[in-house]
Amino acid sequence: MRFNRMLLSTALVVVALVIQVSVLARLHLPGAVPDLVLLTVLGLAMVYGHVGGALIGFGAGLLADLVPPADHAAGRYALVLCVIGYLAGLAKPENGRLKSASGPMAVVVAAAIGTTLLYAGVGALVGDTAARHVGLVSLLVTAAVYDLLLAPFVVPGIMALARRAENDPLAEGGSGATATDVSSGWLSSGTGLRIGSQRGGLRAKAVKARVARAGRIKGVKRL
Repeated sequence: MRFNRMLLSTALVVVALVIQVSVLARLHLPGAVPDLVLLTVLGLAMVYGHVGGALIGFGAGLLADLVPPADHAAGRYALVLCVIGYLAGLAKPENGRLKSASGPMAVVVAAAIGTTLLYAGVGALVGDTAARHVGLVSLLVTAAVYDLLLAPFVVPGIMALARRAENDPLAEGGSGATATDVSSGWLSSGTGLRIGSQRGGLRAKAVKARVARAGRIKGVKRL
């Protein structure tokens, strides 16, 4: 991986892990804990691809395995996030643009469910049966709901930062344009609205209004 990818990915994963351990884990929500580290890996994987997603997932999972209050065998979550990061990287948009939120939302739900199942499966292999006592179905449902609710506030921003750090031509227009492009698919899904088209239409109307005013001032009759 490139140095800027490694630096940005490490910083984002560390911040996500700190927030998850110090804030989200202390909310004591029923069922699962919102997985901010998973969402960070998903956002980076959908920009860097399957290879980068697998490497970032492994590193993020290994860090989560070692940071207190982790009470499971080291490498367990690293294996899970490595697989999830690889699969999420396969869903990378071909042109780098998100036209709809349906694809990323499906990736988030599938990743939340897949992470829970893989983690419970690996735990069963090493003799950890905690998921059975908590209730696997409850964990699956709450994990999917929590991650899906948190995703619109995390994944588009992560993707925008990753593209910006890559000096992506799509991001040359500025961070504002990049953030709009990345988040428009999430915000317009299910509403039938096209944010970019609306803004373009408003600009065109504003230009026409200015031209009309200028013509009236100069006494030019417009047909």
